[in-house]
Amino acid sequence: MEARVMEQFNYWLNDPYFDDATKQELLAIRNDEKEVEDRFYQDLTFGTGGLRGVIGAGTNRMNIYVVRKATQGLANYIIRNGDPKKGVAISYDSRRMSPEFAKETALCLAANGIRAYLSDTLRPVPEESFALRYFHCQAGVEITASHNPPEYNGYKVYWEDGAQVTPPHDTGIIADVLAVTNFDAVKTMSEEEAKKAGLLVYFGREVDDAYMAAIKKQIIHPEVIREMADDIRIVYTPFHGAGLVPVERVLKELGFRHVYIVPEQKDPDPNFTTLAYPNPEDPKAFTLALKLAREVDADIVLATDPDADRLGVYAKDTKTGEYMAFTGNMSGMLIGEYILRERTKNHTMPENPAFVTTIVTTNLARAVAAKYGLHYVETLTGFKYIGEQIRLFEENHSYNYVFGLEESYGCLAGTHSRDKDAPVAVMMLCEAAAFYKKQGLTLWDQMLNIYKEYGYYKETQISLTMKGIEGAAEIEAMMDGLRKNPPMQFGDWKVEEFRDYEKDVVKDFRDGSTHETGLPKSNVLYFALDKDAWICARPSGTEPKIKFYIGVKSDSLAHAEEDNKKLSDALRAVIGQ
Repeated sequence: MEARVMEQFNYWLNDPYFDDATKQELLAIRNDEKEVEDRFYQDLTFGTGGLRGVIGAGTNRMNIYVVRKATQGLANYIIRNGDPKKGVAISYDSRRMSPEFAKETALCLAANGIRAYLSDTLRPVPEESFALRYFHCQAGVEITASHNPPEYNGYKVYWEDGAQVTPPHDTGIIADVLAVTNFDAVKTMSEEEAKKAGLLVYFGREVDDAYMAAIKKQIIHPEVIREMADDIRIVYTPFHGAGLVPVERVLKELGFRHVYIVPEQKDPDPNFTTLAYPNPEDPKAFTLALKLAREVDADIVLATDPDADRLGVYAKDTKTGEYMAFTGNMSGMLIGEYILRERTKNHTMPENPAFVTTIVTTNLARAVAAKYGLHYVETLTGFKYIGEQIRLFEENHSYNYVFGLEESYGCLAGTHSRDKDAPVAVMMLCEAAAFYKKQGLTLWDQMLNIYKEYGYYKETQISLTMKGIEGAAEIEAMMDGLRKNPPMQFGDWKVEEFRDYEKDVVKDFRDGSTHETGLPKSNVLYFALDKDAWICARPSGTEPKIKFYIGVKSDSLAHAEEDNKKLSDALRAVIGQ
């Protein structure tokens, strides 16, 4: 074991700065060399999105000391590069230690003279984004590990526009966090002192009411909701998380009368007892919701992840009576197509409207945006870049954001939030369900109608895990090979265009021209293929993985499935996997 590991272990075990519970936890593992090493061989990485890790004592774990240290770095950055008088809004989800980490964040900021607006109970990611703009804050923090397993927690950082931090603030905050090398430099104070000094303010119902009013502005056909509210049956599960209160409230206020909450998953539970993995992308997570849906004959089945930024959806196929799963691309486009069509029809589309997606989101988005004449923007992967576009539109007085989505089960209608917003997505899907039921259609029927009009788009993802130093080298070699010798063909598909976002170059193989990508530099490769197909390669920034995103367009659902498999197999042949 490295000397540094034992030095850090003994420091945490003996220094009076650390509490007795921490020391008892460390004493219990002192004879487990592997565990000691894993907890202390490095500091938990503070990346572009903040912190995420397993809860526990140690430098490589999520605990109050690591959270304080990160917050001190954030405070230092705000003092030098922002306006500390504006304050910071802090919210948290239902995970273990979330309230404690949120309070420690607030008290560290307060000790640095920065007012902390702290949520008085768990609240979702989109409301955190809304709250920091409501209070005109300089920054925001949400304590959450999103849909990770229960042993994890995390720390997401937002900037004054309400989006997660983007360049240059992301790298600037990271640098200041890394500069805090010892705990002596970390400030904190008591809750009583902070409140007395006006540096700790709790927020609650006032922000909830304002957030509700904001999301309800996105409703297009309130008259249809009123007419059909008694005919729609909705099953919803918050996966023991922060979505319950806002989702239940907005559906009730809109008049939906038959909303069934999965009872076993209704209450906050940091252990997510009923779920192996609290992720709406996982079909197994819907077991209880689908059981209830069959019992009550539900039209639509909805699930939000613990911090309520992602939404999973099932809806009935009229022909078979079976509940069909929607991917994030499908549910997002069902909402997006509904908004664009109905706003165009009733003349409520703003001037210079814009539709924003990421480079790994379905090409169906481009086709729908083109039909309704919206300015179409693709960003790098990550909803923070979609949020950034909203800010740029406002600053430049160029476009009005209408809708944005990414493939990972997240979308946003409106600009009240600058992150994925599951409550507003639930609301819009339930409105759409009412609208289509009036026409004798389910949401699945309408999805098939969209495919029939625009083409059958199908996307998938191949994720390859390559652990350790050797794995990292293998990932680098794979990207290097594709970068230096880009394939001209993947099976039956020809490469028409090759984009290297790290080199900021696009090569058009049809006419031999080259131009810039127009996006920030990132280690991402994109192959635009003929027949409206594509492949994108992207190493993970947080895990020992390389991800390949794949999309095809065909003339039927069956052919789309076949083509997707063929293209996936062709990719594997090219990369030797």
